[in-house]
Amino acid sequence: MGVPNAAGYPQYSGTFIPEIWSGTLNEKFYAACCAMAISNSKWEGEIKNAGDIVHIRQTPDITIRDYNKNQAIEVENPEAGIIDLVVDKAKYFAFTCDDIDRYQADVALMDDWGNDAGQQMKIVVDKDVFANIYADVAATNKGSTAGAITAGFSLGVTGTPIQITKSTVLDYIVDLGTVLDESNVPETDRWLTIPAWMGGMIKKSDLKDASITGDGKSILRNGRIGIIDRFELYLSNNLAVVSDSGHNCFHALAGHKSAFTFAAQMTNMETLRSERTFGDVVRGLNVYGYKTVIPNALADLYCYK
Repeated sequence: MGVPNAAGYPQYSGTFIPEIWSGTLNEKFYAACCAMAISNSKWEGEIKNAGDIVHIRQTPDITIRDYNKNQAIEVENPEAGIIDLVVDKAKYFAFTCDDIDRYQADVALMDDWGNDAGQQMKIVVDKDVFANIYADVAATNKGSTAGAITAGFSLGVTGTPIQITKSTVLDYIVDLGTVLDESNVPETDRWLTIPAWMGGMIKKSDLKDASITGDGKSILRNGRIGIIDRFELYLSNNLAVVSDSGHNCFHALAGHKSAFTFAAQMTNMETLRSERTFGDVVRGLNVYGYKTVIPNALADLYCYK
């Protein structure tokens, strides 16, 4: 019903004043997804259907020995380890777009709904990856004694999560970098996934001063966190969250792009006429898999706000 009418006068809205279906859809917001951006996808082109296995060869460790003149040398037969990337996960969507709805709305509903399905698919996959991948972090790169050489960094453990404040957030980012340094992780292609509130802590920290970042503008001016201590930072609302010690605790995951591999393919995407209604059915099947191939190239900060 439109504008109310005065007492004793008829309401013409919906009768002489027609109702219309807008040709413009309301904007919808989606959680940002970053699993594909922080992983390597070298084997993605080799998968076709759910259940496929990609055998990944590992470079063996060659032994270095002392040598004395005239001694007989020992020759080893290195064995290249195999890691299997199993594409064993599948997600699908299917919806009907009725002919009447499509006509009345006067917009490309199937295209819009299909785009929504694709965005929702990314979010579901992103959450699945982050819900599991932190468990693969090497024991030396997490917990209360992180650090392959010093064991001198506390990154949080179940029952004792790390509290992050604007005064400590940069310290823990640097600690994550040092932990990866002690595992000989290359300095290039490092990334760090953090919850949105942690990004806010960074903006409240000393990095708000442009002279510290070396940028022409502070991060409060341009809104971009960018790179801190060799980490490309990604804000994500899809990180694993657990309730611990009265807090919502997050697994802020750091690593190198070679740490885990991810492969996905939309193997089926089709439109067909519905057998039960006057409309079209749109459905899609996405198969994917992921595998940690270098656990030492990951680090886990178990923290809360």
